[in-house]
Amino acid sequence: ARSRTVGELLAPTSPFDKKCGRENWTVAFAPDGSYLAWSQGHRIVKLVPWAQCLNNFLLHGTKNGADAAGTRLPRQSSEGGHKNKPCEHIIDCGDIVWSLAFGSSVPEKQSRCVNIEWHRFQFGQDQLLLATGLNNGRIKIWDVYTGKLLLNLMDHTEVVRDLTFAPDGSLILVSASRDKTLRVWDLKDDGNMMKVLRGHPNWVYGCAFSPDSSILCSVGASKAVFLWDVDKYSMLRKLEGHHNDVVACEFSPDGALLATASYDTRVYVWDPHIGVILREFGHLFPPPTPIFAGGANDRWVRSVCFSHDGLHVASLADDKMVRFWRIDEEYPVQVAPLNNGLCCTFSTDGSVLAAGQDGSVYFWATPSQVSSLQHLCRMAIRRVMPTSQVRNLPIPCKVLEFLCYQV
Repeated sequence: ARSRTVGELLAPTSPFDKKCGRENWTVAFAPDGSYLAWSQGHRIVKLVPWAQCLNNFLLHGTKNGADAAGTRLPRQSSEGGHKNKPCEHIIDCGDIVWSLAFGSSVPEKQSRCVNIEWHRFQFGQDQLLLATGLNNGRIKIWDVYTGKLLLNLMDHTEVVRDLTFAPDGSLILVSASRDKTLRVWDLKDDGNMMKVLRGHPNWVYGCAFSPDSSILCSVGASKAVFLWDVDKYSMLRKLEGHHNDVVACEFSPDGALLATASYDTRVYVWDPHIGVILREFGHLFPPPTPIFAGGANDRWVRSVCFSHDGLHVASLADDKMVRFWRIDEEYPVQVAPLNNGLCCTFSTDGSVLAAGQDGSVYFWATPSQVSSLQHLCRMAIRRVMPTSQVRNLPIPCKVLEFLCYQV
């Protein structure tokens, strides 16, 4: 089935614009669904209110130029704007933007720093931050409501390829870089770098927190998929199975599954708690043998993400296709065409998939399906119980297999 197009936000172009500098490497939604951000290329990040985008799509059809006359979104001044009204911002980051991540704070979640009264920034309930990872190794932290630069983090020595905030509101930020390291930052402690995680033999392409913020997954070149204990800053295990560079990862909403995308033309869905591959979504048929796994570069998978219902996975590959998969089916349930796509992510409510290409963003409706009560119960249980605990429950084998996503 063909996915229904919702809309598109097109980056402005000029006759002398170099297309090679307009790659959209990253797109992100704010945790509360208020903002959408993406890299337009040439150092520029666009921040727009997501609700107004949807309204414009309904009023003006699917096409929506980012600076088209009549559809321009109101901008907020840096000084006197109201924080409760989302407004558009255009941010010049000073270098090519490779990664974006939104972070929001919870006042009850205390910083790990002792001298908290010395801090320059007071992160309140309404604080919303945007972290941008740059080509020169810097990470810039922006206030989303005002567009002001708050922090400039400068410890990486190579491209910052990915960023992720802990979902628990602690404002712990993890960055993945081509310098083969992951770095952990505490933004409630004025951006203090708390730890350097080493172990990757080559570039680190991506990182993702589990929903309870207890586990960090990092993926990279040389087939690397690593799981880290966030509290102890130690490696839990390595997941082995991919045959080429692994470039993207994401946990399911209940934390029971982990999806990874690789240049070996496959998406694997793992049980991260025991390191077992539960599903394989292939993008080349027949699948390449291990010795040729890196040869089909027109089928490289660039990005993968989980929908909020825990039933669907979206993938984006170099064969000019976006695919929607059900976790319990072998073939895609919906597809959509996209040339030169590099990144994709679901909206906060899971109703829309956004994918980036050449400085622009395209949107498709997520496959609509009412989750069964059985699946909702499974997600509720798996949010609080890892696989090892589930296996010890005194329940029938079929129920056990269902709770472990084996059926």
